[in-house]
Amino acid sequence: MPKRDVILLPRNKRILAGLGENIKLARLRRKLSGEQVAERAGISRTTLISIEKGHEGVSIGSYLNVLYVMGLEKDFLNIGKDDDLGRKLQDANLMIRERAPKRS
Repeated sequence: MPKRDVILLPRNKRILAGLGENIKLARLRRKLSGEQVAERAGISRTTLISIEKGHEGVSIGSYLNVLYVMGLEKDFLNIGKDDDLGRKLQDANLMIRERAPKRS
């Protein structure tokens, strides 16, 4: 099966680059070397560098493993948690059913 390149919009590339930068800063604040994090996450040093640069070809599992090594995996659970727009759309589609009249 041929490998397909991921195509991202420029705005989404900036978001992914920001995520990579945040991961790198978290690693540096913990005084962990790239080699340590890569080894503990079960990925190559090259993959970690790609993550820290926000490369779109890295699997989401690798991102999660790196976050786990740094104790940040619970942040992953906050994605989409407070979905205001989704809740408003859901509420707009709720139908209020009227009760059938009681039989006498």
